[in-house]
Amino acid sequence: MQLIPGMGPASARGMLDHMIGAADPIRALLDAPSPRRAAEEWQAFVEMISDLRRGRSGWPAELERARRWYEPHLERLHEDALMRRADLIQLEQIASGYPSRECFLTELTLDPPDATSDQSGLPLLDEDYLILSTIHSAKGQEWKSVFVLNVVDGCIPSDLGTGASEEIEEERRLLYVAMTRAKDDRHVHASRTRFIPDELLGLFESSTWPNISTDLMSRDPGQGVRIDVAARMRGMWR
Repeated sequence: MQLIPGMGPASARGMLDHMIGAADPIRALLDAPSPRRAAEEWQAFVEMISDLRRGRSGWPAELERARRWYEPHLERLHEDALMRRADLIQLEQIASGYPSRECFLTELTLDPPDATSDQSGLPLLDEDYLILSTIHSAKGQEWKSVFVLNVVDGCIPSDLGTGASEEIEEERRLLYVAMTRAKDDRHVHASRTRFIPDELLGLFESSTWPNISTDLMSRDPGQGVRIDVAARMRGMWR
């Protein structure tokens, strides 16, 4: 409602209070008198809501109906209106692949888009970012490099998911999803999960941490490395 010129927070709140007290909130909205400062624009808004309520156009044409009402406000409120309009048109095309408004909104809420129709520009420091994702949300995604955290028993598989063989298999499938999201493979530094037994180690690249320097590798084993363990222990309590 506050997209409409002349409709401020107080006017919108009053209209919502009027709707909440009615048995049929949408009907109450349609029958409410036009706000004094937004009469003309309010009428266009009510007509749009009425069309959606009747459902004559069906899905996904309802989304187009809402966009056509919104476009004048889009151009008035945003300098990048053309880009935003292109996003909305793309959204309509995506919506056509869903059987209902409910299915579309559910999917859009669970997996919202992270890009717009704008043209690419100069790279910015803000574009150097890290994506945090759960394994469930990573299904179907792919990145250049992926670091899977805590690939150890108790985390993968979770100690809450080892009560039955079916649960363990589900945990194994989740690990497979995580490990196949990356274009470039990486290793982990931790106690290995049970899902990577010794028989599969040949399929992985192994490395040590920290990397052993060349001078240490060439050192005569007889020389040894002298460490004053007692002094270090005393230093811990200083």
